[in-house]
Amino acid sequence: MDSCDHKLYHVHGFDSRKLLEDYLSDKPDMVFGDDSLVFPIENLLKTFTVGHIKGDILIDISLGSIIHHLYSACEFFKHMIVLKVQDRCILELKRWVDTRTGAFHWGHAEQLHAEIEGKSDESQDKNIKVRSALQHVLKCDLEKENITEPIDLPPADCIISCGLLDVISKDQDDYVRYIRKFSKLLKPGGYLLFAGMLEATYLKVGKDKMHVFQYNEDIARKAVVGEGFVIDRCEVKKRTNISDLIDYKAAIFMAAHKAKADLDPNVLNCTKHYVFGS
Repeated sequence: MDSCDHKLYHVHGFDSRKLLEDYLSDKPDMVFGDDSLVFPIENLLKTFTVGHIKGDILIDISLGSIIHHLYSACEFFKHMIVLKVQDRCILELKRWVDTRTGAFHWGHAEQLHAEIEGKSDESQDKNIKVRSALQHVLKCDLEKENITEPIDLPPADCIISCGLLDVISKDQDDYVRYIRKFSKLLKPGGYLLFAGMLEATYLKVGKDKMHVFQYNEDIARKAVVGEGFVIDRCEVKKRTNISDLIDYKAAIFMAAHKAKADLDPNVLNCTKHYVFGS
């Protein structure tokens, strides 16, 4: 299949449970653990603790129905809002949030986070904390000016995006455009944290072969800086697993904050009433 025939994540959809099982489960043949689980968890934990990043509102707009990256965030933010572009992902995530039968099991990721945090011997339940902080799961349309129309989201202190930019961006212009859209959801000085896969061209989910934007670290850095961010942390981990499910060469994690320069001081102090759907 030629790359131009690959399915687009936010247009054609995919099997959200199959994605979790192949790339984020605890199955013996799941080879991506170091890159899809350990790498983002380690970097998010370091970023939050060392960078003293915290606040009231975090917006997560990530690939599929993943939640493992929120185990760190729930300790530093009072409210978390999750945005999804596919109904199937929302249903999968809500099944976990509501602890319904058949929900994907994240116990291995919860334990992994506790071990990385150095608290594996302490009694804790990250799942309870995440569910408590996770206020809303909303559908979004990335092509609209207000991606959550008709709902106006409150400006966020932080946005996390794991894997999504890779699969929604058709080219470099798209990549920059979506970073700009994410930036509009942030407060001045707010943080954008994202993880992705470098030099990939496809992602297999079941029988579907999904498009992935092929980019490198330099492209990511220039896109973020070009949209008014200051990069605080950038880590790249070379791929060591063997699998033909995806052809990436390295994993990337980046943390950047939105510069405050040239902003109207009145914007920093403005208040607005926000209404969420049920």
